Amino acid sequence: MCRWAAYIGQPIYLEEIVTRPGHSLIEQSHCATECHSAINADGFGLAWYGSRAEPGLYRDVLPAWSDPNLKSLASHVQSGLFMAHVRASTGTATSRNNCHPFAVGRWSFMHNGQFGGYDSYRRDAEMMIPDAYYPNRKGATDSEALFLVALGEGLDDDPKGAMERATARMEALARGRGAAPFVRLTCAFSNGEQLFAIRYATDALAPTLYHRWSDTRVGRAVVSEPLETGEGGWEPLPQGSFCTFEGSQMRVEPFLPVLQASIAA
Repeated sequence: MCRWAAYIGQPIYLEEIVTRPGHSLIEQSHCATECHSAINADGFGLAWYGSRAEPGLYRDVLPAWSDPNLKSLASHVQSGLFMAHVRASTGTATSRNNCHPFAVGRWSFMHNGQFGGYDSYRRDAEMMIPDAYYPNRKGATDSEALFLVALGEGLDDDPKGAMERATARMEALARGRGAAPFVRLTCAFSNGEQLFAIRYATDALAPTLYHRWSDTRVGRAVVSEPLETGEGGWEPLPQGSFCTFEGSQMRVEPFLPVLQASIAA
């Protein structure tokens, strides 16, 4: 499983989430404690928002702990909304195009989990990507496919509904032609103003997801694992939830892709 972290609030240096904490994302990349894969060495990436609508993006295939450029960038760039990801591949190649986060226009997206048996229906998943978004298909992952399908489902106007519909369509392929576990999903995505997160699975083993408000930073971190061992205030997000974070506010709603699929049928 991959590991990721996101932040929304007053601008801080990226290092305060990515490299500095005792159990930072970089520490998790080679010493994760709450996933099946303790080593996440198949690439990493950052997406951050500044004065422009579109996010900055930095991705590479090196293990996150061995890239001095990442450490330097994180210690100099400030942002009030950013996402970071370390990758453990579930089958696709280690390449820059397969590293998260992915970005299209103002949107950025990252994912931890899998759609079971993806190789057996990858072509069908590709066919669900609308022509308008297919030029943005640079890699081969199920994660990027989900993102582009969601854009086609109306992510701009209806983030929750678009992700429910996109996940339902991918889940239907996994159930029909793939293998269990059909879906295990935590993801974060942003339009540059809000941060959204999802925790969902078709079994009882959705990847972990936590959040914590910091009065010191005046911001909220949303993470796969708490950033400090033994630090209080980290709250787990329930399985089957869709979360919206904006400023100091958060809203948790049910995430129901199966319901959306039945309505569509």
